[in-house]
Amino acid sequence: MNRHLSPAEIRLLENQGCSAADWSTVVIADGTDLRYVRNSRFSGKVTLGLFEKSFTMPGGVEKHSGINMATLHNVEVGDNCCIENIKNYIANYRIGADTFIENVDIILVDKPSTFGNGVEVSVLIETGGREVVIHDRLSAHEAYIEAMYRHRPKVVKRLQDMARAYAESRKSERGEIGDHVTIADAGYIKNVNIGPYCKIEGAGRLKNGTIVSKEQAPVHIGYGVVLDDFIVQSGSSIEDGTMLTRCFVGQSCIMGHTYSASDSLFFSNCQGENGEACAIFAGPFTVTHHKSTLLIAGMFSFMNAGSGSNQSNHMYKLGPIHQGHMERGAKTSSDSYILWPARVGAFSLVMGRFVGNIDTSDLPFSYLIENKGEAMLVPGVNLKSVGTIRDAQKWPKRDGRKDPDKLDQINYNLLSPFTMQKALRGQKLLRQLRDTSGPASAAYSYHSTKITNSALQKGIRLYDLAITKFLGNSLIQRIKDAAWANDTELRKALVPDFPSGHGEWVDLAGLIAPKLEVDALIADVLSHKIDSVDALNQRLAKLHGDYYDMEWTWAYRVFHEYFGLDPEDVTSKDLIHIVEKWIEAVTTIDNAVYADAKKEFSLSAKTGFGADGSIFDAEKDFEQVRGIFESNSFVKSVCEHIEKKTALGQGVIERLKSI
Repeated sequence: MNRHLSPAEIRLLENQGCSAADWSTVVIADGTDLRYVRNSRFSGKVTLGLFEKSFTMPGGVEKHSGINMATLHNVEVGDNCCIENIKNYIANYRIGADTFIENVDIILVDKPSTFGNGVEVSVLIETGGREVVIHDRLSAHEAYIEAMYRHRPKVVKRLQDMARAYAESRKSERGEIGDHVTIADAGYIKNVNIGPYCKIEGAGRLKNGTIVSKEQAPVHIGYGVVLDDFIVQSGSSIEDGTMLTRCFVGQSCIMGHTYSASDSLFFSNCQGENGEACAIFAGPFTVTHHKSTLLIAGMFSFMNAGSGSNQSNHMYKLGPIHQGHMERGAKTSSDSYILWPARVGAFSLVMGRFVGNIDTSDLPFSYLIENKGEAMLVPGVNLKSVGTIRDAQKWPKRDGRKDPDKLDQINYNLLSPFTMQKALRGQKLLRQLRDTSGPASAAYSYHSTKITNSALQKGIRLYDLAITKFLGNSLIQRIKDAAWANDTELRKALVPDFPSGHGEWVDLAGLIAPKLEVDALIADVLSHKIDSVDALNQRLAKLHGDYYDMEWTWAYRVFHEYFGLDPEDVTSKDLIHIVEKWIEAVTTIDNAVYADAKKEFSLSAKTGFGADGSIFDAEKDFEQVRGIFESNSFVKSVCEHIEKKTALGQGVIERLKSI
């Protein structure tokens, strides 16, 4: 229970160097030990909690909770806080229990604030046109629709209105510093809400923002960091002179080593170090580590930017008005350059410099290579790259989100209706190019790129392997545990029991879903059935949760079309043939990945090993550093995958033969 100070307590505080504009506005918790309140000034309404505990600092130094050398104005201090050496003052804050604040210049709220909620970020086009209204419940998928669906202005307005309504609900004249927060050696903190268990150590300036720290997923803000007009989500770490202006940082992101960005969105598990970004939409797992790398006006996800990667959005005519899209899993090699506007297909690798406004979105899993100034496209080849498979395996393992409330709904599947519809289109496209120009042509032109004859033929085959693998995966998952004893029951087991999943699929920055379902979601937003950002997040989570049911609805139709089967007449013999093709596709791709991995253990890969020794020394040195090929964990997993999938397929075949 709080109470006013007694005359004796006021005299005690004054004898300890304290003063107040009006002691009647200072209240304390019953039982507060005022011996730990010294050399401080109070104004406005100030509430002081208990001071019973001590803080053990690094190195073993103990500091008792209390207030020393601080000026507090309209501040509520929770139990067992230590606040000392405040150079200017703390004004208009509620400070939670067990919080430590030391050697800070100033912490204040100077007017009613929404604490970064409602800030407009000019993503993709820095001069405006695709603004996203950020808030501390923002998902990558909401931001994607808001930024990219400008052809549907009513839904964009509704989403922005919902975001602004949420921001308005966060407005307050008083800021929040949560329980168990540490703020030490920091500079200027203005209009910032700070969640519990956050650590701010040596930050330079934090202005107009929210830090969504939680006990399960604390946030760390390090030395020299400058954040203006920002949201930082749970579990993220921002260190070492990073400077962000009008930016959203999603859950479990890492920013450091003087990284700088403006008007950019970074969603869960992104990493930005050394380089810079301007007006980018960084979907989940966008990674850039290099000082020479500039990402600008692009949309990325599951992307790794090589050193010196750069893009241009400015043709020196109407200003920086162009944008680009690298679909999920696309990555760049060192010293790559792309002139926007351009679009790079999913899980493709860009090597070289490209100025032809390329579009390879219907040819996923490709290499885009510059050769003597020409853009060469190698379709599908990334399907057999060890790097692609390793990436697909590592992303789920590197999901650092500890917050149980996950805002981004992330689908990690390499093969999905989204990528397979593109593989189907890519295969058809390659056949059309071959038929139009003739099978004997040395090369084929496509969207400012050149495809050699051999690359085209291999691309058709690689897409066939991927499609067969995906459809076989879906088929086996559908029937392996189902109850059926004859062809009639088998056909019945194949029929989808989920109505959604037909037609085109889209990737909403990590969430893969049928476009018809996204359209239904948009309709509910427009009709106010979805009337808040939390209701939208719940709907997006359900859409993500229904993925596998909807996947089979899509695969069922494509399965019959691709293999030329009639749903009414399909038999166990047909399925045996398809499972055999599936085993062949899986083993062919895995063997290609195995062969690609083996290149990393070739003689040329051992160059630089065995300093001052012989070839034998190089081999031994290589083995000590890199290990033996056969014992490599990834190589072993590929071999195990071949055995496991072959056994699974053979088991399904034996059951089908029993009909």
